[in-house]
Amino acid sequence: MLSLILQNLVNGLLLGGLYVCIAIGFSLVWGVLSIINMMHGSMIVLGSYLAYYAFVFLGLSPFVAPLFVMPLMFALGYGLQSGILNRVVGKPILMTLTLTFGLDLILNNLMLAGFTADFRQVVFKSPFDALEIFQLIIPQERLYATILALLLTFLFYLLLNKSRIGRAIVAVRSDRDSAVLMGINVAKIYAITFGVGAAFAGAAGALMSVILPISPVESASYLGKAFVICVLGGLGNFIGVVFGGFALGLIESLGVMVTGPEHSVLIGFVVLMAVLAIKPTGIAGKRGFE
Repeated sequence: MLSLILQNLVNGLLLGGLYVCIAIGFSLVWGVLSIINMMHGSMIVLGSYLAYYAFVFLGLSPFVAPLFVMPLMFALGYGLQSGILNRVVGKPILMTLTLTFGLDLILNNLMLAGFTADFRQVVFKSPFDALEIFQLIIPQERLYATILALLLTFLFYLLLNKSRIGRAIVAVRSDRDSAVLMGINVAKIYAITFGVGAAFAGAAGALMSVILPISPVESASYLGKAFVICVLGGLGNFIGVVFGGFALGLIESLGVMVTGPEHSVLIGFVVLMAVLAIKPTGIAGKRGFE
């Protein structure tokens, strides 16, 4: 029994690293633009498809796919924000929610028409051998995907805290009016922020293509996980997103021991409601942040 618990803890940590990468872009857009990006799940799936077809037709490994997926997804996000979403920034949340929901329907149906709903999977010609450490089984492809996801998360942290663009994003997030007085082009920063969110969604999708089957019908599941992670960890806190991602991975991995894998999504939402009942700001959230 102990070995089974330890194995699920390892699985949860590996899954949690990927979940962090799934949620950071969603959290950034939510925090800076005050927009709940309903397209986020479909963007993750699109990143998976880009990685899959690059693997099938060009022989490119999904582990290097983020190098070209991220610029493509950034361009998509930047164009959508500057051309459409910027027109409703600052409007009531129902308006922005409805707009991103409509755009998600369009993107998801385009993928259904172009790729069909059939599940696809990246299958390596030479499968990776699983590592065995103290009788714990660690799939190498999942380990590599998690390591890359954490490296991307660190890159995200450096972007926000060490770059000029990152400091501008943080300034707009903290106080839009003061940012305008400092000469920051807020509309452009909004577009860049949405582009960065889309880029990291695509990168997460590329890495998830190594682990899970790919289909447009999976977009709602990814969106739900991103939402749970952000609220669970606490909106407005990078550390909170990291904590929320690992927490959800562990909760799902340990919870399926009792309920079975078919209830993993339900487990996450049940724990979310329990946490919010006790601490509405989330585990590491800041009171008053909206």
